[in-house]
Amino acid sequence: MPVPDKRNELRRHFRHERNNLSQAQQTFASEQLLMQCCALTEYQNARVVACYLAQDGEIVLNPLINDAWLKGKTVCLPVLHPFCKGHLIFVHYRQNSKMQTNRFGILEPKLNACDIVPVAKLDVIFTPLVAFDDSAQRLGMGGGFYDRTLAPVTRHEIPLQIYGVAHDCQKVSSGLKNEKWDIPMHKIITPSHIYSHT
Repeated sequence: MPVPDKRNELRRHFRHERNNLSQAQQTFASEQLLMQCCALTEYQNARVVACYLAQDGEIVLNPLINDAWLKGKTVCLPVLHPFCKGHLIFVHYRQNSKMQTNRFGILEPKLNACDIVPVAKLDVIFTPLVAFDDSAQRLGMGGGFYDRTLAPVTRHEIPLQIYGVAHDCQKVSSGLKNEKWDIPMHKIITPSHIYSHT
């Protein structure tokens, strides 16, 4: 009999938790998250930020994206790499960007080579997650897209701040087991708290 995968059990549980949030709870969470991010010096000073478009109950970053645009920051979104399977590239996202749906049903900017922003040019990246713990460990969806894409950041000491963002209900009661390929987050930001990597 196969041993159940604890990480997959956690993914199922916390996806269910975040999908059970009402629209009003989602909206309030997004507004509170923006306030938390605006209090961070790293975000205030950032010129180029990478965000994501929420799906499957993820905390919505639209207020943060709008704030970044208003402050003259360059906003990027992840796009599935067309040639390097399992990797992402980051593309400049504007209010009038032409969008398309990728194979996972996620909206992303239509790829244009002149809009690609190298990871080394990002100042702050906000990543989605399924669960997190007190020491800012992140549990992702299991595809490893962010871990593979951001691996050079740790190898080459690129000064990019990596922040996971989540609803408060996605916090696990005990520590997550860190796999060797997991890229550590500098912080996990929720509507009510900021957890720092230890």
